[in-house]
Amino acid sequence: MSNRKILAPDASHPIAISKCSAMVIVKSDLLHIARTRNALTLTEASYPPVQYISRGDVDMSRLVRSQHTTYCPYKGEANYYSIPALGDAGVNAVWTYEAPFEAVGDIDGHLAFYPDSVSVELAE
Repeated sequence: MSNRKILAPDASHPIAISKCSAMVIVKSDLLHIARTRNALTLTEASYPPVQYISRGDVDMSRLVRSQHTTYCPYKGEANYYSIPALGDAGVNAVWTYEAPFEAVGDIDGHLAFYPDSVSVELAE
């Protein structure tokens, strides 16, 4: 990993993490995967905000670890989980940074979900 570029958030690529004030529900039809009032909202540059949910608030029995990984120079290496009950739509539908860079260290122990695979709803 030493040859990978590591970048710090700045004015040209801001990243902010805040506590989400809403209830966050992750589901697909009748399959409920997570429900929490303790999500973190990560806002990065011009990307849509992403809800990061603590593993303790996710039904981990619905997820299977995959071998897929990606790298973000601002956050680090992402590991993935699939949701087998969703078939092809559930492949690598969940990601986590198990050793995030210091600037985004708050997302350690949290999972995020691709909204094209599951519904990520915010409710009051």
